[in-house]
Amino acid sequence: MTKLGFQMYSARNFQPYSGVMKKLGAAGYSHVEGFGGMYGDMDAAGLKALRAELDGNGLTMPTGHFGIDMLENDTGRVFEITETLGIKAIYCPYLMPDQRPGDAAGWFAFGQRLEAASKPFVEAGLTFGWHNHDFEFATLSDGSTPQEQIFAGGPSLKWEADLAWVVRGGADPFAWIESYGKRITAVHVKDIAPAGENTNEDGWADVGHGTVDWKGLVDALSKFNVDHYVVEHDNPSDIDRLITRSIASFNSY
Repeated sequence: MTKLGFQMYSARNFQPYSGVMKKLGAAGYSHVEGFGGMYGDMDAAGLKALRAELDGNGLTMPTGHFGIDMLENDTGRVFEITETLGIKAIYCPYLMPDQRPGDAAGWFAFGQRLEAASKPFVEAGLTFGWHNHDFEFATLSDGSTPQEQIFAGGPSLKWEADLAWVVRGGADPFAWIESYGKRITAVHVKDIAPAGENTNEDGWADVGHGTVDWKGLVDALSKFNVDHYVVEHDNPSDIDRLITRSIASFNSY
């Protein structure tokens, strides 16, 4: 059975994280994925305390999200976090709208920027990749997409594929897995509610309770070396429901 993780961003409105980690460990999750809002401002003692919380609940944190500014300008801080928490794979998760290029050349250059930012981390033995949302799948004036240009500009970049965002971006996740599966080292497992439903949760759903063909996607991904599957829900109204229903669904695939 594939081990399942949980993106702690999903629990940001259900503090404290320590209570959520107890629930995750009890429900059978093996790992969590961190993000800047969780550990970005922690001092050394705070990071050590977080590591102890993870260990105490039988959890690891093999993957983490880090913003492009920290990756480029504070590599020492990134290494402090990854070494203390045991993070082995770094994913750059987002680019603010006012920073996004408007054409293929700009996105290619952003891929080059990520490639350059990855160098010290890859040299240290860490995995380094990009985590997508929906905007990377909009068609550019030359017919390509930002996601294609990012990968072209960053030939060694790995991919944490958020396949529900691929769907929301109007693209076919199966086609993207077929084309870029060798780059995929982690996958966000999230679901989309039927049209008009779960409006209080921004239209997202617990895994297995939406419209995304997760059984088919897991089968398609099985051909590739995916290291981590990570449950995420961007705005859940009930964290206990999300935790228990999502792992039950995933374990049935």
